[in-house]
Amino acid sequence: MRLNAFGGPEQLEVETIPNVPEPGPGAVRVRVLVTSAAFTDVMIRKGMYPDVKEKPPLTLGYDMVGIVDATGAGATRFEIGDRVADLTTIGAYAEYICLPEDRLTAVPESVSDVDALGMILSAVTPFQMLHRVAKLQKGQSLLIHGAGGAVGTAMLQVARDAGIATFGTDVAQKHDLIRSLGATPIAADAADKALLEATGGGVDAVFDPLGGDSLSRSLHALKPGGMLVAFGFQNEVLGRGGSIPLDFVKLKLWDWLPNGHATAFYSIGAMRRAHPEWFREDLAKLLAMLAEGRIAPVVAEILPLAEVRRAHEQVEAGEVAGKLLLRVTEQ
Repeated sequence: MRLNAFGGPEQLEVETIPNVPEPGPGAVRVRVLVTSAAFTDVMIRKGMYPDVKEKPPLTLGYDMVGIVDATGAGATRFEIGDRVADLTTIGAYAEYICLPEDRLTAVPESVSDVDALGMILSAVTPFQMLHRVAKLQKGQSLLIHGAGGAVGTAMLQVARDAGIATFGTDVAQKHDLIRSLGATPIAADAADKALLEATGGGVDAVFDPLGGDSLSRSLHALKPGGMLVAFGFQNEVLGRGGSIPLDFVKLKLWDWLPNGHATAFYSIGAMRRAHPEWFREDLAKLLAMLAEGRIAPVVAEILPLAEVRRAHEQVEAGEVAGKLLLRVTEQ
């Protein structure tokens, strides 16, 4: 699925390539089973994702689960037929992708490809924000905006497993889903005072994917000594105000101020580059939790890759409850 130029979903177009790629030394070729339509893919499609420097034409696809189809010279970790997962950032909207074998994580036999995909981007992100960044403990509390989305629903489950009280903002039609995951739903547009009242005087951490004006209300929802973790810029990407550079400046400034609060910006790509072993450990741990029934991804819909334009439109409209998957090939 080629992205011809930065812009809207209409820039995505099916392309047929005559030859499958061949894996180089230390790499394997993977036949992609499933990938996803995530907000990060929307940002990359619009040319607004800081971690992607490549220019169109390119292939999107931030995560994938697939089957090892061929091995390059010296690649010995996996055998043909093994199921593997990876955070690809780009490239997974394709039937085949070649990747270094040391990037890949084995998928347990007892786990479906659909459920496994829900662990890669959407569950590693909240797991690391919770345990690697905010370092919340049992008995503490958190608030996450967009709680009914893919990352939000995973955060509610990861936090519940750790004994952390959860609150989540989102549109009213997702409130029953939020309640079903053990959290207290709050209106998506709740102002500072309403957030404080709903959370009983504030929380120990707020996780904000919105950016812009939302950051200040998130800061005000914290208890003394609490942490604000920003992990996205949805407001700017969707034309609702905000500035990515200004958001970074605000977070840094607030972190320096003697107001008793801490701030951080989380990027799964930056965290993986800095600590690749953490990504492997955390994804493996989440896959084990999945196999044990301690976490179960909320899947909104599974669409064929050919319907990627519609999938991106739904993600941009905020209509997706949970994770929206794209089926590339059958197992």
